Amino acid sequence: MNDVRGSVWSETEVDLILADYFNMLSDELARRPFNKAEHNRALQALTGRNHASIEFKHCNISAVLERLGIPTIRGYRPRANFQNALIDGVERYLAAKGQPILSFTAAVSERVAESATLWIGPPPDLALEDQQEPESLRRLIRKFDPAERDARNRKLGKQGEELVFRHELTRLKLAGRDDLSRNVEWTSEVRGDGAGYDIRSFDLDGRERLIEVKTTNGPAKTPFFMSENERAFSEERPDAFRLLRLYQFVERPSAFELKPPLVDHLSLHPTSYRAALI
Repeated sequence: MNDVRGSVWSETEVDLILADYFNMLSDELARRPFNKAEHNRALQALTGRNHASIEFKHCNISAVLERLGIPTIRGYRPRANFQNALIDGVERYLAAKGQPILSFTAAVSERVAESATLWIGPPPDLALEDQQEPESLRRLIRKFDPAERDARNRKLGKQGEELVFRHELTRLKLAGRDDLSRNVEWTSEVRGDGAGYDIRSFDLDGRERLIEVKTTNGPAKTPFFMSENERAFSEERPDAFRLLRLYQFVERPSAFELKPPLVDHLSLHPTSYRAALI
């Protein structure tokens, strides 16, 4: 095999390592055991690349998938400075195979929603990241829009709400506020959409918490859609409205909470218009 060290990865090599990455990701999401070292050695034999080069490329893949709101393999921390050839390769794979996360959402999500185990922490600090993205990556994100994908996945949204509902019940009961837990309401399930929030809960002092849940299987910074009704309600009830962003749902459900004014935390961009004849 020719010495390829230091050379640009070919289309064939990119396709090989992407297929290998998604195979490992499938195993991880399904909680099947796999050996990263064995996968690396197999790729070395196929490509002639060394161990470090393959590991770095795996981290590059994680960086692209993170932008697409797709889970990444633990241990392959996203590393930027990836080439356009990798972006093109990801596009080829997703166009041919579809987004693999959708294959695991149903079974795993049902298990997660029943657990009521949820970690809530601070929002990610995006100021520490380089926000510049190549046009080829922006085009890929538009094609496989993670916000649109999550919005279409109504089952995922429902299961995210269920997890938060169970979490709120558990939180109040553990704090000795059974009286409040009895009045927690899964509003979107009981009354339907349109209230401007999904769950009515309470702080320990009895003040209302009107929670709008936004769920994704992707990382914390995955973008999401918000309706005009939800935005307006956040301004109408800033004392009670809370936006809870639930992320990494099929891996380790985690969340952060935002209080109004939402423009202090979010960049809001209109994506559609209501048209009427004049």
